Amino acid sequence: MFNKILIANRGEIALRVIRTCKEMGINTVAVYSTADKESLHVRFADEAVCIGPPQSNLSYLNIPKIMAAVEITNADAVHPGYGFLAENADFAEICTEYGIKFIGPSPEHIRLMGDKVTAKDTMKKAKVPCIPGSEGLVDSIEEGIVIAKDIGYPVIIKATAGGGGKGMRIVKSAEEFEENWNKAKQEAGAAFGNDGIYIEKFIEEPRHIEIQVIGDQHGKVSHLSERDCSIQRRHQKLVEESPSPFMTPKLRDKMGKAAIKAAKAINYEGVGTVEFLVDKNRDFYFMEMNTRIQVEHTVTEEVIDHDLIKEQIKVANGEKISGKNLTPMLHAIECRINAEDPFRDFRPSPGMITGFHSSKGQGVRVDTHVYAGYIIPPYYDSMIAKLICKAQTREECIKKMQRALDEFIVEGVHTTIPFHQQLMKNENFKSGNFDTGFMNTFELEKDDSEE
Repeated sequence: MFNKILIANRGEIALRVIRTCKEMGINTVAVYSTADKESLHVRFADEAVCIGPPQSNLSYLNIPKIMAAVEITNADAVHPGYGFLAENADFAEICTEYGIKFIGPSPEHIRLMGDKVTAKDTMKKAKVPCIPGSEGLVDSIEEGIVIAKDIGYPVIIKATAGGGGKGMRIVKSAEEFEENWNKAKQEAGAAFGNDGIYIEKFIEEPRHIEIQVIGDQHGKVSHLSERDCSIQRRHQKLVEESPSPFMTPKLRDKMGKAAIKAAKAINYEGVGTVEFLVDKNRDFYFMEMNTRIQVEHTVTEEVIDHDLIKEQIKVANGEKISGKNLTPMLHAIECRINAEDPFRDFRPSPGMITGFHSSKGQGVRVDTHVYAGYIIPPYYDSMIAKLICKAQTREECIKKMQRALDEFIVEGVHTTIPFHQQLMKNENFKSGNFDTGFMNTFELEKDDSEE
C-alpha cells in the first residue's frame, strides 16, 4: 500500500480524502494557496505545502509547483479529487513519468473520454446507445445547418472540450442557428482554448441519470447503481439522489450493463461515472464519462455502504474488485450548500462565516471544510458543504432532509439553504415529477427576512 498520498485539491474533497487515508494508515500531504491557509484540509493533513497565491492557475492548476510538493514530501501517490487537475491527462502523464501513482485512470483514458466527440465515437463502437448527432466536429455554419435539419429540431450545439454548461446552446429552429452557433464557439474558445463544436439532438423532458462504475487493473468492471442529478441550474447540479424516483429494475439493469460495456470498451481503471440522458419513455443515451470521483459520490456511498475513496485507492494499488453489481439498500439525497444568494439569482456570497452549526442525527452526514470564523475566498467554487440524508424510503428521506436543513445554520454569508428548504416542500419534487428543466419553472418565494 502507498506510504504517503498528496491530495492535489482543496476544501471538502481534500478533507474527505484525508479522512479515508488516515483510516487506512496512509500519511497525507495537503497543498494549499495562501487564501486557503486556514482551511481544515490544511489543518488535518500530516503535512502541508503552500503552492502559491489564490489564483488557481498559480496554485491548484500549477503542475510544476504540485510536483515540487510531491518531491519535497516524498509522496508516492497523488489523489486529484474532482475539478482542477482531476481530468488533466498531462498531469497524470507527468506523475507516471516520475514514478508517482496517479489515483485515477491512465492519461489515455482521460484523453479518450475528455474529448466529447472521441468519447461518443468510442461508445458507438461499443454499441452503447448514443444521442443522434454529427459524426465529429462540425467545421462550418453551413454544414451545421444541414446536420441540424437532418437530425430534426430542437438540437443542441456543444463544445467538444466543454463542461459546466459552457459552450452549450439549444437551438429550436433554423432561424436561431447562426446566432447560437457563434455564441457557442466564442464561449468555448474563451473557456477552454478550443472552439471545436459538435451537434446533437436535444432530448426533451430529459432526466440526468448517471451510473457509478469501478474497474480494476485486472479487467473487472462493476456498477454501483445510479444517481439522479436532474435538479440543476444552468447545467450545474444542485441536488442528487439515489435511487432515482424514475428508475425501474429493468431500466437499472439495462443502464448498468451499458455503463459496464462503456468502461470495458476502454479497459477502465478506477472509479468513474457514465452519464446518460433518459427521455420520458425511459430510452437512454450516453452523454459523457467522468474519469474521476464526483461531488455526489457520497450519495452512492450512503445507499451501498462502501467508501468509494477507499475503493479508489485500493484499485490504484493493484487490488482486485469483487466484480459484483450493487443496488441501493436505502434512499439518500444530497443538497449542495453553496455560498450563494438564491434570492438574487444565486449570486456568489464570499466572506466570513460568523456562525456555523451543521446538522446532526441518525442518517445525517455533512461533508465540509468550513467553520465559524472561516473566510470563504472569492476565487473558487462556491460550494461550502454537502448535506446528505439517508432513510428507508424516499418520503422518509425528504422529511429527514427538511429537518436537517432547518438545523443547518450558516451566519455571515448567504447560502442556498433557503432554496433547498423550499425545494423539499415542492409537490412536484416530492412526487418525483421533474426533469432537467425543473428550475426553469421553480419559483423561489421570498420571506419577510429577505425583503
